[in-house]
Amino acid sequence: MPNRMNPVVPPSFFLLLSIVLCTACSSEKEKPAPPPPGVTVATAVSKNVPLSQEWVGTTVGNVDAEIRPKVDGFLLTRVYTEGSFVKKGHTMFQLEPRQSQAAVEEAEAQVAQARALLGQAQIDIARYTPLVAEKAVSQAELDRAKSLERSATAQIEAAQAQLNNAKLNRGWTTVASPISGIAGIAKVGIGDLMTPTSVMTTVSAVDPIYVDFQVAEQDYLRLARERTAARAAGRNLQLTLGDGSIFPHPGHVIVIGREVDSRTGTIQIRAEFPNPGNLLRPGQYARIRAVTENLTNALLIPQRSVSELQGVYQVGVVDSENKVAIRAVKLGPQFGDMWVVNSGIKPGDKVVVDGLQRLRDGMTVTPTPFVDTQANAVKGGE
Repeated sequence: MPNRMNPVVPPSFFLLLSIVLCTACSSEKEKPAPPPPGVTVATAVSKNVPLSQEWVGTTVGNVDAEIRPKVDGFLLTRVYTEGSFVKKGHTMFQLEPRQSQAAVEEAEAQVAQARALLGQAQIDIARYTPLVAEKAVSQAELDRAKSLERSATAQIEAAQAQLNNAKLNRGWTTVASPISGIAGIAKVGIGDLMTPTSVMTTVSAVDPIYVDFQVAEQDYLRLARERTAARAAGRNLQLTLGDGSIFPHPGHVIVIGREVDSRTGTIQIRAEFPNPGNLLRPGQYARIRAVTENLTNALLIPQRSVSELQGVYQVGVVDSENKVAIRAVKLGPQFGDMWVVNSGIKPGDKVVVDGLQRLRDGMTVTPTPFVDTQANAVKGGE
C-alpha cells in the first residue's frame, strides 16, 4: 500500500527545475551594463576679445538757457509752441509795452528840451560876441552864454543816453530766444507780473547733446595709464537708451572732471553725441558702453560649463577616449555668455557644458556637441 505522507516525485520534475534555474542564472550573467551618461561638450576656442564696460548717465543740453525778462511788466501773450524747436531770435513772450513806451516818450522830451537850451545858448553867443568887441556887453555875459552852451550839450548827451536805454527797455518787452533749441513748457501764465528774476521757460540746444556719467576711480586710473585704449574708448562710445535700443550715432568724450568725488569715489565724464532730428532730450536715462581693452588670443568657454566649489572654479574636460578629467581653472573677465580662461585648459579641449555635477574624475561619458539655442534664436530673429 503506497505511503500517502511521502509522495513519489517523478524524475521529470527535477529535470524541469534544473532547466529553469539554469535559464535564470544565464539571464543574470547576460544582463548588459548601463550605458555611459550623456553630456554636452563645447570646444574651448581662442580668439581676440574686446572687453567693454558700461556706465549709467543722464542726457543734458549742450546749452540750457533760462528765459528771463530784462524789464518789469505784465505778461500779455505766449508766442511760441511749447516743446517745439525755436531759432535764435524767435519771439517767445510779449510783455505789456505801454510803460516802456511812456519812458521812451519822456526821454525824447528831455532830449528836445536840452537841444532847445543849446540853441538858445548858441544864439546868445552869436549875439554877444560882436557886442563884447564894441564893449556894449561885458565879457562876463559872453562867458555865461558859453557855459550854458556846454551845459546844454552835456544835457543832450545825458538825455540821449536815457532815450537809448528807454528804447532798449521797450524792445525787451518782446522776449526772444537767445539760442536755437527745444523750448520747454512755460512756467508763467498770461497776466503774471514779470521781473528780471522770473524764469519764464528754458531753451535747450540738443544737437549735439551731452551725456554726463560717473566713472569709478579704479577705471579712470587704468584708462589713464593705458592711453591708447583710453583714446580709442573715448572716441567710440555707444549709447543705449531707456527702452534698450542702441542709439545709431557714436559719441566721444569731451570733458573729464577736475576732481574725484570723495563721497562716491567717482569722477565725472561728459560725452558728446550727434542728435539729428532732436530725438534725445535733456534728462533722459542713458547707458554708456566703451571698449576699454582688447585681449589677444583669449581662451573662451561657455559660462555654463564652469562649476564653483568652495571658491575653486572647475570644468570637466573630455579626452579622445570619452573620459572625464576634472580640472581647476583660473578665470578672467566675462564676454557675453562666455568666460575667459587664464589657465587650466588649452585651446581645443572639449569641456562639459551640462551634467558636470553628476560626473566623477575618470568616468566614461557619451559626448554630444553643445548647441547654443539662445544664440541661434537671436540670429534667426535678426
